[in-house]
Amino acid sequence: MSKRAKIYTIVGVYLGGLILLVVAAGSSGKNDEYQPQNEFKLDPWINLPGPFDINKAVAYVIVAAAVTVFAMVYVARRMQDRPNRVQTLVETVFNVMRDTITRNNMDASMAAKWFPFIATLFLFIWISNLIGYIPMPTNTEHPFTLFGLSIPSFAIYAATANLSVPLALALVVFIAFTVEGVRAKGPLGYLKGLIPKGVTGGMAVFIFILELFSNLLRLISLSVRLFANILAGHLIILFMAGGVAVLLGIPAVAWLTLPLAVILFIFEVGLVATLQAFIFATLASIYFGDAVSHDH
Repeated sequence: MSKRAKIYTIVGVYLGGLILLVVAAGSSGKNDEYQPQNEFKLDPWINLPGPFDINKAVAYVIVAAAVTVFAMVYVARRMQDRPNRVQTLVETVFNVMRDTITRNNMDASMAAKWFPFIATLFLFIWISNLIGYIPMPTNTEHPFTLFGLSIPSFAIYAATANLSVPLALALVVFIAFTVEGVRAKGPLGYLKGLIPKGVTGGMAVFIFILELFSNLLRLISLSVRLFANILAGHLIILFMAGGVAVLLGIPAVAWLTLPLAVILFIFEVGLVATLQAFIFATLASIYFGDAVSHDH
């Protein structure tokens, strides 16, 4: 049997199985009670005074921070003259953070000063994204009973899929590079630096307002990009892994969508989680370099 014939056979069996399942199982009708967006709803787990309630987003932030600190301390204490595979991987990541992300976008003195901050951002976001694809008992809306105990259902969730976390990180970056720019050029010099050389008169005022607005939009470029990509990935996995079948009331649809969910899950873990951390850290480095640059 040729390769093409094998592919046609697999596709035929796949679609034939789907048709048989649809005919055998039928449909229970559209499910209006199931709300996929509730997977990302933040119900308080522990009520504390003021705005300090503990929910799953807070829990994921704490776990991601703890794992980041533990992993880096663990690796730092076990560095060897002859690196093993793990140390080789760590050194590769270190070189990417130091050379590609930081040094390519800042001068030497700035890179030395801000590399720990940029590296911490990258590692925290990266680990937070990766943890977000590990199923954990966080779905309190649909608990199950085990030995008489009510246990939340297993689900995937990432702290970075909540806008408040990327926005908080973006605010820290925004304040930091603004302070650094004012320190390097002075308040007036920093504001004047928003206008390209040679632009004068009314056009200078227009460009200044435009650049000031563009600076504020950096908060969105940092936070919304990270939030939207992680949230979209989780939602699509949720739909493909069975959400569509539940909404339509046709269990057999899961036969078609589940393999796609597995492929998407591997794609998200293997590429998107790392890529989004890389983009956030790289943009932060670019903004730091631009803040102290004397040429627009």
